[in-house]
Amino acid sequence: MRVNCKINGVDRTADDVWEGESLLYLLRERLGLPGSKNACEQGECGSCTVYLDGTPVCACLVAAGQAAGREVVTVEGLGSEDELDPVQEAFLRSGAVQCGFCTPGLIVSVHDLLERNPAPSDPEIREALAGNLCRCTGYEKIMDAVRLASASREEK
Repeated sequence: MRVNCKINGVDRTADDVWEGESLLYLLRERLGLPGSKNACEQGECGSCTVYLDGTPVCACLVAAGQAAGREVVTVEGLGSEDELDPVQEAFLRSGAVQCGFCTPGLIVSVHDLLERNPAPSDPEIREALAGNLCRCTGYEKIMDAVRLASASREEK
C-alpha cells in the first residue's frame, strides 16, 4: 500500500507499506526520522510519542496506513534546524537528557501539556507524564525542564 501524509510540514510518500506496519516503523525505517524511539512496542513507555493530527499518540500502536492523508509531527518537527523548541531547550539546559531513549516522547508530551496548560502544577506535570517511562533518572531534572519551559513561555 502507498501512504501519503504530511510529516513535520512536508508531504511524504511511502510505497510498499505492509498493512501491519506501525507508524513508528514508517517514520524510522522508511522515512529516516529516528527521533521517535522504539522501546517497548506496546504503548507502555511513551518513547515513540508523536502528534497525529494534533493529538499525541504512541506511534508503535498506530498502523502506518492510519496516517494516510493526515498530519504527523515528530520531535524533529517541534523545532527547526536553526532554533530548538523551548521544551527541547529546557531539557538540555536542565540536564534532563541522559541516555536519550525516553527524551523524544517526553518532549512531545511536555510540549502537548504546555500547549493545553502553560503553567501546570507539579501534580499536573506528573499526571501528564505518567505514560512516559525513564529508566535513568529520578524524574526531578525532567520536572525541572518542564518548569523551565513553562517559565520561558510565560516570558514571551
